[in-house]
Amino acid sequence: MKLWQGRFDSPEAADADAFNESLSFDKKLWRADIEASVAHATMLGKCGILTAEEADAICAGLRGIFADIEAGRLAVEGQEDIHSFVEGELVSRIGQTGKKLHTARSRNDQVATDMRLYARDAVQSAIGLLKSLISALLARAKETVKYIMPGFTHLRKAQPVNCAQYFNAYSEMFLRDLDRFHALLRRMNVMPLGSAALAGTSWPIDREITRELLHFDSVSQNSLDAVSDRDFVAEYLFCASLTMAHLSRLCEDTILYTSDEFGYWEIPDAYSTGSSIMPQKKNPDIPELVRGKTGRVYGHLVGILTTIKGIPLAYNKDLQEDKEPFFDAQTTLESCLSIYTALISKLTFNVNRMYDAAGDGYATATDVADYLAKRGVPFRDAHAVTGKLVRYCIENGKTLPSLTLEEFRAASPVFEADVLQTVTTRASAEGRNSVGGSSTEAAKAGIASVRKRLKQY
Repeated sequence: MKLWQGRFDSPEAADADAFNESLSFDKKLWRADIEASVAHATMLGKCGILTAEEADAICAGLRGIFADIEAGRLAVEGQEDIHSFVEGELVSRIGQTGKKLHTARSRNDQVATDMRLYARDAVQSAIGLLKSLISALLARAKETVKYIMPGFTHLRKAQPVNCAQYFNAYSEMFLRDLDRFHALLRRMNVMPLGSAALAGTSWPIDREITRELLHFDSVSQNSLDAVSDRDFVAEYLFCASLTMAHLSRLCEDTILYTSDEFGYWEIPDAYSTGSSIMPQKKNPDIPELVRGKTGRVYGHLVGILTTIKGIPLAYNKDLQEDKEPFFDAQTTLESCLSIYTALISKLTFNVNRMYDAAGDGYATATDVADYLAKRGVPFRDAHAVTGKLVRYCIENGKTLPSLTLEEFRAASPVFEADVLQTVTTRASAEGRNSVGGSSTEAAKAGIASVRKRLKQY
């Protein structure tokens, strides 16, 4: 019998029952539901709403259910939702006393509490996985701090950069993601339990007892809002979406840089796949899958925003639609972070090919313009002189490093012999020693900065 069946003359139609049920997916909340129920029963006992014996029996029964589900001895099935399942199983084990568990509680504040407990664990998991990914990026940055690679704008070679600076750039992105999840953890750790259906309860409960038992930072201050608030779900999905966006960018770079056309990096065989028809192929399926799964998480964010945009106060059954998107986004995010941490840790680098490529395409042209500007030539004029030099190189099949001093001086008498050293690939990268720049020292400082900030979490 349904928990609410007393009001109705006839049972729910089979198709309506199937459409309405949520146990098939909210069974994932069983740990949170039992944990919150134990805290609630403990509070009821401490407040004298239940006798000590009743509270102890309920808590013991709940812990037994927890142990049996965890051990695989008890299948979670046969009820409308996880709340009905736990309560029904409790009554079957301890009798009528089990029915007193729901005193001063509604499924509305119960599910809101369960989701916050579950989401809190998911946020903490994301934080841990992000820390692992950033640590992996730091390790690659430290390893590659002497390497030079091309930097791109518009997917065209722009300037030589330090390879460590490249990995530090992604560490900065994921540090922001880490900070967003951390801020969400602080903001969401508010307990709705005690709000009952929507208006609070007339029972003399003590919400501070349950708050402390469940490790919330505070209790909700408005029961109407508390039972219908799913901002934390939307925020999690936003944080997950932005993290996936950054992962997807790293995937795109990985796919490009490991291609035959670039050849800067190599994905190990253990993290690649082949073709069923072309024996020579080595495909970057993992980065492609992560890139593809990004849209899946985006979709869940749009879905929850659409779900909550038109809901009147307070609880409405629309909010049942918060769970499947959350669960899927969580699984997707965690699997992508985990697999990419493993993959990035095992990349190998074609150091010479990166270095040679970094010097192609007149990548040191800005250094030539800066050379003139540092010697008193207005930068716009220096830019024009350098542009003419680049055109001269194109027309004559030359590169800037291959020009003679006489050819430089034909463009401007300001050039001296030291310009021949200025236009080398390594000199270009090493010359940018500003904070966050591409010199070895700046890249090392960037590694230290990321590591210091990571320790805050």
